Amino acid sequence: MSQRAPGDPDRASADRGAGSRAPNGSGGPPVASPLTEPADAALDRALAPYDFQLPDDAIARHPPAERDGGRLLVVGPPHDDRRVVDLAELLEPGDLLVVNDVFVHHARLRARRDSGGNVEVLLAGGGEALVRPARRLREGEVLACGPGHVRLDARLGDGRWRVTCLPDMDTLTRAAGEIPLPPYFERAPTAEDEERYQTVFAKRAGDLRGAAAPTAGLHLSPRVLAALDARGVRRATVTLEVGLGTFRPLGIEQIEAGALHAERYVVPEETWEAVRTAKRVVAVGTTVARTLESARGPGPGSTRLFIRDAYRFRRVNLLFTNFHLPRSSLLMLVCAFGGRERVLDAYRHAVRGGYRFYSYGDAMLVGPG
Repeated sequence: MSQRAPGDPDRASADRGAGSRAPNGSGGPPVASPLTEPADAALDRALAPYDFQLPDDAIARHPPAERDGGRLLVVGPPHDDRRVVDLAELLEPGDLLVVNDVFVHHARLRARRDSGGNVEVLLAGGGEALVRPARRLREGEVLACGPGHVRLDARLGDGRWRVTCLPDMDTLTRAAGEIPLPPYFERAPTAEDEERYQTVFAKRAGDLRGAAAPTAGLHLSPRVLAALDARGVRRATVTLEVGLGTFRPLGIEQIEAGALHAERYVVPEETWEAVRTAKRVVAVGTTVARTLESARGPGPGSTRLFIRDAYRFRRVNLLFTNFHLPRSSLLMLVCAFGGRERVLDAYRHAVRGGYRFYSYGDAMLVGPG
C-alpha cells in the first residue's frame, strides 16, 4: 500500500481499505451488491493505479540548503539525473515558462471556543475553511482568534465550513496566523519557512491567497531565473489560489463527479497572448497546468477541473513539477500528461536514487507521453 503522509489525518479518507461491512451485523464476510459498489471499494479501485511505495525518509521536511539546490529528474526513457540549476540548458530559446505568483498567507489560525476548547482553522480560499476538531461545533458559533474572531456560518461537510473573518481575513492572518506547512512536515513553522515556503515572485494581488505553496516554483531562484532570461526563455505569470482543489485528498465524490473543489484564478491579458503565440509552453507546477487548461480567455475565473486518464492537453507542452503524494489528484494530472506507466517508472527511479519527495523535495521535468 501507499506511504500515508505522516501526521495527516485527512489521508485516511483517501486511503481506506476496499471492504464493506457485513449486512445486519451478521459477522460474515464483507458483502457488496452486484448492482452497487461500496464507496470505499470504488475509491480504492480508482486510486490503486496511482499508488507507489515510498520510504518515510524520502519525505523532505526541510528545504535544501539553497533554494535551487534540488535535484531534477528529466523523465525519459532513459531518465536523466540532473540538477535544478540545469533547467535553462534543458529548455529552448523562445520557450514560455509560466509560473503561479500566488502569495501564501498565514492561513492556519489557532482559535478558541467560549468553552475554552482549542480549534484549528485553515483558511482554504473562497470563504471556506477546514476546521478541526469539527464534531461539536455549531453553525453561527464565533471563535476567538488573536485580535478578532472567526464566525462559523455553515457546515459544508467533511470538516469544511463557510466562515467569516472578523474584522477581516488579512487582519487575522497577519496578527495571529501561521505559515500553513503541510501536516507531513510534523513540525512547527520556523523563520526559515517564512522565506522558503514562498516563491521569489509571489505577490499580493487582489483577494487571491494561497493556503499552500505552488511548490514547483519554490525551486526557482534569482540565479535560475537569470539563466533562463539569458537563454531566451520568456516568462509569464498566472495566479491561482492554492486551496482544497490542490491539496485535499480525493474522495469518492470527486471521483464520481470528475471535478475537484473550486479554486479561483486570474490569467493576465499579456499571459494569455504569450501562451497563444508561444513556441512551447512550460508549466511550472500542476496549479499552472490546471489554470491554463481551464481558462477560456484572459481575466478571472474559477476551476474545478480534474485532469486524469486520457485528458488531452491543449496548452501545456512541458511540465516542471515536484514529486507528489500517491493516490492524489496531482499525481493523476502528471500521469495524464506524461503517461501513467512512464511517470510511475520515473517515480520508482527517483525512490531508488534517493530523490526527496513532496513540497520541499526535488523536481522532475516531463514531456507529453
